[in-house]
Amino acid sequence: MRRKLVLIRHGEGPIDDRVVNWASLNCIDIKIYKPFKGELIEDIDDSVIGTVLYGGQYNVFETQDFPFLEDEYQWIRDCLTADIPMLGICQGAQQIAYHLGAKVGPLDSKASEFGYYQIEPTPEAVACGFLQKPLFVTQAHSHTFGIPAGAIRLAGSKLFPNQAFKYGEKVYGFQFHPEVTIEGFRRWQKEDWSRQLGEQSPKNQTRLMYKSDASQAKWFYKFLDNLFQEK
Repeated sequence: MRRKLVLIRHGEGPIDDRVVNWASLNCIDIKIYKPFKGELIEDIDDSVIGTVLYGGQYNVFETQDFPFLEDEYQWIRDCLTADIPMLGICQGAQQIAYHLGAKVGPLDSKASEFGYYQIEPTPEAVACGFLQKPLFVTQAHSHTFGIPAGAIRLAGSKLFPNQAFKYGEKVYGFQFHPEVTIEGFRRWQKEDWSRQLGEQSPKNQTRLMYKSDASQAKWFYKFLDNLFQEK
């Protein structure tokens, strides 16, 4: 039986991110679900080696306005019960944190980040091998998550103290977007919503993108190896 990585997406953009690239390089099938379009997520079977919940535009607590979020919370619950490795990115991380009882939403300062910002590892992140030194990463958000009870905070940035957490041994949440390639970020720069976030100029974003992309990619591919490949 071929191994399968389940991807939960919240938009219609091209499927050319680093998670997909990593799966292809490792001969792992991907199964994409878009619950926001009414697609139902199938039950977990023995082929599932993990799941990634992507970012998106939806406020994770607005389940009455967006009922499909309840289906995604059931998926999160099922993966936790089945001990399936799970990564939440941006909205996906907020969903995991919210499901685990943490507060999610904007900061009181109303800060936002769009571009490339440095995250700093916590001592716990260094000790467990998650991140050994500061790293510039792709950001695109105005909301954030609290650290759930029982989870470990792994990284923060100047504006957002919670940039990554680990829950147990197989569940991670990232506020940042290491999956986004140069081509993907170029598309984001053309979107109207991107001009409403952060204070970096497009010129500075591009400069930091070319400076930081390779190191971010190297770190993220190693992270995916460690999370989803059988030891």
